[in-house]
Amino acid sequence: MEDFFSTTSLENIPQPKIGVYICHCGQNIASKVKIDELVSFASKLKGVEISRDYKFMCSEPGQNLIRDDIRSGKIDRVLVASCSPLMHEGTFRKTASDEGLNPFMLQMANIREHVSWVTSQTEKATSKAKVIISAGVARLRMHKPLPKRILPVRQEVAVIGGGVAGLTAALAIADAGKKVFIIEKEPTVGGHMGYFDKTFPTLDCAACTLTPRMVRAGAHPNIKIFSMTEVVELKGRAGEYTLTLLKKPRYINEEKCNGCGECWNSCPAVRVPSKRLIKLGGKIVR
Repeated sequence: MEDFFSTTSLENIPQPKIGVYICHCGQNIASKVKIDELVSFASKLKGVEISRDYKFMCSEPGQNLIRDDIRSGKIDRVLVASCSPLMHEGTFRKTASDEGLNPFMLQMANIREHVSWVTSQTEKATSKAKVIISAGVARLRMHKPLPKRILPVRQEVAVIGGGVAGLTAALAIADAGKKVFIIEKEPTVGGHMGYFDKTFPTLDCAACTLTPRMVRAGAHPNIKIFSMTEVVELKGRAGEYTLTLLKKPRYINEEKCNGCGECWNSCPAVRVPSKRLIKLGGKIVR
């Protein structure tokens, strides 16, 4: 740490030049918050070079205020105190990037939903707005430009759980041309719906709804079913996940098994309960 300060002058590190833009949002904000007081307060915060207000910052004239200040080199970071970021964060990021500023050097301070819309007391609303703006400026001083990258996305989809919902989702994705892997911990897909007689509220036959999906999933060229399999680990990120699976043994040759049930008659394994009933057609095998 001593070597860093001895060889690096902190005076040479460029200081942020922040522009604070406070929106009236018509009367949504201005009717509850003292705008002039906020403008004056923001202008005295560390790193703030410009503090302005406008009736509608999201309008073209409002955005032009930001564009002109960026173009003139007066600011290199932008804080907009207005509505929720869900409304106009994309708008202001585009405004910044149009003038060559990294769009992530922008911070939104929500003083509409978080302040003016939740109180009728002007003094308290103004005080809270000051806190939110000062916190936004403090955060903005720490911002660093972020790059945008385009990464390849794998087209395969893993559906965990082969119940009626999982089968329906898998079929919809597979019909769209994507490769789907259904991971089911039980010996067969179908889930709890396979135990029902009828379904609410239409009282339709549960099997009539379920079994066509089971057949379609088993025969679909874009679907591979991993039964008796559980997810052990999930790593990666959106578009590039890696799953580690645990496939439990069936103790049979799956390629030769046709489900006749004859192996139950001679199986030497110890079972609990020791007796069981298997119905093969009209015959009960113990």
